[in-house]
Amino acid sequence: MQVLQVQLEIRPDPAEVGRARRWARSRLAGSGIGADEPLAETLILLVSELVTNAVVHTGCPAVLRLLLTGVRDDPSGTPTGTVRLEVADTSARPPVPRHARGDETGGRGLELVDGLADRWGWDPEGGGKRIWCEVDRCTAGAAGRIAACTAEAALADLAYGAV
Repeated sequence: MQVLQVQLEIRPDPAEVGRARRWARSRLAGSGIGADEPLAETLILLVSELVTNAVVHTGCPAVLRLLLTGVRDDPSGTPTGTVRLEVADTSARPPVPRHARGDETGGRGLELVDGLADRWGWDPEGGGKRIWCEVDRCTAGAAGRIAACTAEAALADLAYGAV
């Protein structure tokens, strides 16, 4: 099985979120996941949420890791494999999922990750932690659900509790 792992160091600066999105988009395209695929849009949104959480809630440097397994189409033409995103930081504080209400501008990040990823969680890593999520590249799971709508529509559904 082919596995590609790449990583990017993130400074505790909100401008890093955009840089992380551009970096991830480039790595996904280089691995055969086109920018116009629903999977790519979902993954970029997840990168944005995880990196934003690290930058905003820890104030510590972090590392974004992208692990791609078997992302090329199999002989039948069916997309296969899993894409795993990880953000490791030096803060020992565990993530705290919130449920934002009404017009609150924050508090939807982990709820969004939970709705879009096939799996997610966190683990202690050194003196800090690693928050991760996985999206299966197939017609089932979150990537398939997103294929029926845009990532923006999914965000709106989550924001208003429809999902």
